[in-house]
Amino acid sequence: MGIKKIAVNSSIHLQNAANCLFYIIIALLIATIPIYAQKTGDQHNVAAVLTTAESFFKSLKGKEYTKIWVLLSQKSQETIINEVFKEIIKKKSSQTSIEEYSREQILADFKVGGPLSREYWNSFLEYFNPNLVLDQSKWDIGTVKKDKAEISIQYKKSEKPAILQMLNEQGAWKVGLVETFWTRK
Repeated sequence: MGIKKIAVNSSIHLQNAANCLFYIIIALLIATIPIYAQKTGDQHNVAAVLTTAESFFKSLKGKEYTKIWVLLSQKSQETIINEVFKEIIKKKSSQTSIEEYSREQILADFKVGGPLSREYWNSFLEYFNPNLVLDQSKWDIGTVKKDKAEISIQYKKSEKPAILQMLNEQGAWKVGLVETFWTRK
């Protein structure tokens, strides 16, 4: 009778240990689901960030004015509109043949790739060659957060990389051109 009791007790302990192990495995699986979801979400964000940045520089290269505009951050758009507006006012004081534009008209022009937009981006491209970023630079993804990301762009002849600021605005990644390259006043 003693041997049977030991065998039954051992069987119960093994079954309890198996149940316990089963619950531990289930708990571990449940705990790793959010980590997996976060990693795939991060991978999706990384891909979206890089795609947006690449599209921006390709749009500059192809002089796709409306696409350039759509890919810019809100702050970049506002800064460019204000700079163009101030330049028009400045030129208007010295040249009477300059047409007057409101900020709203300038914004509308940039949205459709109008003459102000073309003039602005063509002037920009006189000083900036997007091929240097697209073909002659190494890109490394930096920090990626929910609403902000950084891309390190190392031109082969530069000592330091440019850190391109990317912003998630209303669910879409945008290039922080002003946030990255304009000097603070």
